[in-house]
Amino acid sequence: MANAEKVAAVAELKERFETSNGAVLANYRGLTVAQLAELRRALNGHASFAVVKNTLTKIAATEAGVADQLGDLLTGPSAIAFVKGDVVEAAKGLRDFAKANPALAIKGGIIDGKSMTPSEIGRLADLESRDVLLAMLAGAMKASMARAAATMAALPTQMARLAAALEAKRAEEAPAAEAPAAEAAAAADGTDDSNPNEDAAADVAAQATTEDATED
Repeated sequence: MANAEKVAAVAELKERFETSNGAVLANYRGLTVAQLAELRRALNGHASFAVVKNTLTKIAATEAGVADQLGDLLTGPSAIAFVKGDVVEAAKGLRDFAKANPALAIKGGIIDGKSMTPSEIGRLADLESRDVLLAMLAGAMKASMARAAATMAALPTQMARLAAALEAKRAEEAPAAEAPAAEAAAAADGTDDSNPNEDAAADVAAQATTEDATED
């Protein structure tokens, strides 16, 4: 490879490292050209798969600032899946293809700036995809909004019941409060006719007055 070609290859790899959501390195020894084409289809646009030269890739990784995470993985035949779309879907595509084609061996990689081992990439593949998670979130938000709407709709009825209960309670308490007030008013005016002793005393006084008048 001419020097100019090497410079161009390094620049392209550096750009891919910088613009991708992640990079997963794999050993592709034993895979045929047809199988590599099948793998690219399996990634379904979520990642691009490229066979790379370790020396040039190390230079590009250094220039992109990811050499510490990837340098030790660049040994033996190397290929890189540069993730552009959903990292979970890309991990699923690699995992499923590797199960069907054991010649593909995941070495590890870097996802969103974090180093990941082959087992971690496998666990990533077990997660729900971004679209599924968004759908679940939308469903949860819709359910919450429906519950909130039902609560708001029930408020007028609940307030009306509360007002009716308070009014009934006031009606029950009113007679008990009016009776002592009436008795107090009658006592203050001296017009309480409910005392039989006072009525008897008045009758005796009237009779005495009548008798005195007769004797005179």
